Amino acid sequence: MSRVAIVEDHERLAGMVRQALAGAGIEADLFRSISEATYGVSRGRYAVLIVDRGLPDGDGLTFLRALRAAGQTAPCLMLTARDALHDRVDGLESGADDYVTKPFAMSELIARVRTLMRRPVVLTTLAASFADVTIDPEARAMCCGTQSVTLAPAELQIMLCLIEAAGRTVRHAALEHAAWGLGDAVTPNALEVTVHRLRKKLAAISATTRLTNVRGAGFALQEAQEKDGAAARRGRDA
Repeated sequence: MSRVAIVEDHERLAGMVRQALAGAGIEADLFRSISEATYGVSRGRYAVLIVDRGLPDGDGLTFLRALRAAGQTAPCLMLTARDALHDRVDGLESGADDYVTKPFAMSELIARVRTLMRRPVVLTTLAASFADVTIDPEARAMCCGTQSVTLAPAELQIMLCLIEAAGRTVRHAALEHAAWGLGDAVTPNALEVTVHRLRKKLAAISATTRLTNVRGAGFALQEAQEKDGAAARRGRDA
């Protein structure tokens, strides 16, 4: 996961930050207000949040406190024009992990973002499991027993999103956001094509876990029932 959320209402600055990050190989989604960011961050998976303090509908610190209270743990880099010590202390105590004072050099911003992206590696690279399938995010591998396959970035994010849901249905829009973010143009059948590839990869490692289509709602992982396995064995023996 290398996508970043930028919460900044200054259009020119936000564009420059996003362009600089893209040049460093880091994709970013842009939100121009707390209300936009609250909606977007709750539905996406971000490696780092870049949050401006002065937003049109409130203080970025208020937004950050609400995120932390809701259990959002993504590292946060605050952008601020306030360089007083108490402002920096307030930011850190509100859950910020680092801050940059305006004006700033883009090279410094990128360096700080990269540092924050490394920080949660212990959390984000822990293996995630559902039934007989295990995902190793660091190796971008999906495993079942001794067999494994490599996942493309979009496939990895979709599987992590589905595993996090623990068998519950995940809506199409949430999966598309996890895989491609808000900034990328997604073709109408991109999700279906990616799910098809994931099903083939599940079969390739002999996983019994199913990736099911919940008609009109989304997709979910489903643990195969024992009777299904028994029926399959009878079919092979026939």
